Amino acid sequence: MPSGLRRLYGPEADAPHALYGNLRQEQGPVAKVLLPGDVPAWLVLGHRENLEVMRTTLLYSSDSRTWNVRLPADSPLLPVTMWQPLVAFTDGEEHGRLRNAITGSLERFNRHGVRRYVVRYTNQLIDGFAATGRADLVADLAEKLPSLVLARLFGIPEGHALPMGEAVRDMIRGSETALQSNQYVVDVMSELVKRKKEQPGEDLASWLPAHESGLTDDEVVEHLRHAIVASTETTTNLIANALRMVLTDRRFRGHLSGGHMTLPDALEQVMWDSPPLAVVPTRWATGDTVLGGQQIRAGDMVMLGLAAGNMDPQIRPDLGTPVHGNRSHLAFGGGPHECPGQDIGRAIADTGIDTLLARIPDMELAVHEGELNVTTSLISQRLDNLPVHFRRQGTAGSAAPAPTASVAQPLPAAHTVTATVPASAPVNDQNRGPWWRRLLRRLR
Repeated sequence: MPSGLRRLYGPEADAPHALYGNLRQEQGPVAKVLLPGDVPAWLVLGHRENLEVMRTTLLYSSDSRTWNVRLPADSPLLPVTMWQPLVAFTDGEEHGRLRNAITGSLERFNRHGVRRYVVRYTNQLIDGFAATGRADLVADLAEKLPSLVLARLFGIPEGHALPMGEAVRDMIRGSETALQSNQYVVDVMSELVKRKKEQPGEDLASWLPAHESGLTDDEVVEHLRHAIVASTETTTNLIANALRMVLTDRRFRGHLSGGHMTLPDALEQVMWDSPPLAVVPTRWATGDTVLGGQQIRAGDMVMLGLAAGNMDPQIRPDLGTPVHGNRSHLAFGGGPHECPGQDIGRAIADTGIDTLLARIPDMELAVHEGELNVTTSLISQRLDNLPVHFRRQGTAGSAAPAPTASVAQPLPAAHTVTATVPASAPVNDQNRGPWWRRLLRRLR
């Protein structure tokens, strides 16, 4: 093991911002670190240097086959670095072909329609706990809402939405059943593509195969699998972190009292302070170069430090100052590989949180902030719980069984949500006016 290098895993990595600060002080804007298995890699800490890597694809490739390291078969790095014929692992013309199919298909979604789905499913989930006066906003909302909305957009029957979300979380945790969970996702997507070829609809699984880029069935299945995994986890993290800010951050409350911070402003603040992905380990140097004063060799892994770059003192000398109207954060990446679905992720988080706070403006954290659990992995920090209590209330609409249609056989039993509600909650005196003013009345 190289001496003197800090590990990007283990106890030290449980406090990532402190680790980034130490690395910056010791090595500058680019630092050599150790990954699980003591695999050496470069972590980019500087905001400018991150953008340089993102935008210079000829020098920093997304093709992991250029890596000068060969991982053992049991390495935990394999699931996130092993080359696949996906847009995330290609460059140049092939990347352009695959990305055009994805962006062209995503552009066909009606944004107002997406928000209607978000409102409907948010109300549906709230109905599941509104009468109890208690909820865990991670387990009861942030984990489920993206699964339900994304399943609808992908064309996945509603009965498989929540099992799909559970499978994705199991894969990301790297549990003993992660391979089975991955196979579940592949099976659902494979059967979905077959069905949509026979009966196309207004959804991503129908539009991708029909795009002029000419994706094969295997390419469609793999891109649907990749998209559902990436978008589910990142949107869950964005919702959970934003709700945590609403409930705990005095800085956020103070600016709300002056009427200067909107919910979109709050989401931007979260994407600066707690981006859904902290590290992207999918860039490799194609030749010898110098970055941030460090000598990079051909074949070296050069990881994008999104969270570290957002905290770069060169662009944020005072981290306590709110960042209003500034979207130059790195949360969605940049350059040719910038996240193509970021607008949908924002819409799910923005509309879902707004709907929740309109329905339940008197929420309070049910535990001390120090009792909230965070799980740190190589690529992200994940809030595990956010328990709240509030006045009990009724549902927004009459309950009706949700559809339970299955896709692939055999598949795990689908867990269905048991209430369906109108696209918006009925308006009454409690629901009138901006949600943040009602929140302030509670805080006074």
